[in-house]
Amino acid sequence: MKRIMRLKFKNIISIVCVFTLLLSVLLSSACRPKNSESIILAGSTSVQPFAEILAEQFMALHPEINIDVQGGGSAAGILAANSSTADIGMSSRALNTDESKTLIAVEIARDGLAVIVHPSNPIVNLTLAQVSAIYSGEITSWDALGDAMKKKIHVVTREDGSGTRSAFESLVMGKVAIMPQAIVQDSNGAVRQLVADDPAAIGFISLGLVDLTVKAIELDGIQATREHVIDGSYRLTRPFLFLTRTQPEGTAKLFIDFTLSTEGRRILNNEGLITMGDVPQK
Repeated sequence: MKRIMRLKFKNIISIVCVFTLLLSVLLSSACRPKNSESIILAGSTSVQPFAEILAEQFMALHPEINIDVQGGGSAAGILAANSSTADIGMSSRALNTDESKTLIAVEIARDGLAVIVHPSNPIVNLTLAQVSAIYSGEITSWDALGDAMKKKIHVVTREDGSGTRSAFESLVMGKVAIMPQAIVQDSNGAVRQLVADDPAAIGFISLGLVDLTVKAIELDGIQATREHVIDGSYRLTRPFLFLTRTQPEGTAKLFIDFTLSTEGRRILNNEGLITMGDVPQK
């Protein structure tokens, strides 16, 4: 019964987050000056920091245009694009069959998903099976993994509706659920900060957001690097998508075209993402 109540509570929180974003987007839209050239992007907090960098560079080239980039999660970005309350939705997971029927998706880049620990943690490699066992609650202590620390593992995850969580569940967990006792955070930055502050923590974030405050561990002996994402040896990869309800036009198209241009790809590459020109075509 308690588990059912927790699941219902998580679903309520996810719905509240989605509609909070939609309200924010609607208010932003209402405040636009008439005839102003402006667009709203909303959705994935994984895509958000990269979209903000792109927007900053784009607005430097086009000072007459304003771009408002908001977070909220991939589920919120999909809903905002579907309802046209955002000009461009952002998602860090692939669309399902039903979503693909109503939305146009543009893959702007691919990203690796890094499993991170505190820099002081002596663990350097885990198997995907071990990571799954940690997140399911089957493995609860670092010393069970050969770590000298006899500490309980503090499991950190993203919230329901997050594209980062959806990708992790699909690529690592399969049909096994993340344990309800996991510490839930609402952004990649929050996960990174919590792991950076806690030597016993483990989390997962966008590979492009890994910095010196945390350590990305090897998975099945493969380092989490851009090169290994490109050659296909690192298995935790996901798409970064821009979403529109109809074929993009006007300012929205201009911004998407900039993102896919040589300059846009250079910006994303410099930030640690992999653009389509860097990924071998299947």
